[in-house]
Amino acid sequence: MSSLKKINTQVSPNIEVQSLRDIANASGNIYRSIFVVGRRADQITGMLRGELHSKLEEFASHQDNLEEIHENREQIEISRYYEKLPKSTLLALDEFLGSKLFFHTREENNETKS
Repeated sequence: MSSLKKINTQVSPNIEVQSLRDIANASGNIYRSIFVVGRRADQITGMLRGELHSKLEEFASHQDNLEEIHENREQIEISRYYEKLPKSTLLALDEFLGSKLFFHTREENNETKS
């Protein structure tokens, strides 16, 4: 669970009402904030998906024999753990509002190059 250590999975999985002002003030623009949170959510989803697939790959049977396919208790527990994690958008929003994300705009890049 190396990438999970970097992500705070202790966020409540329940959806809560958020202040649009707080979200907009974090970047100065509501649209930029939503974009940044969306991009981070995509990154988190990719990390979690890759981690889940690598763990489930250990249980994969590469034989075509249907008789050998059976339920594996460990595989079910791993899947349930990932299902219970908060959604990636909630994790990304928590990071964004907690000032744990670093982002910059193209305008900032152009100013530093000048």
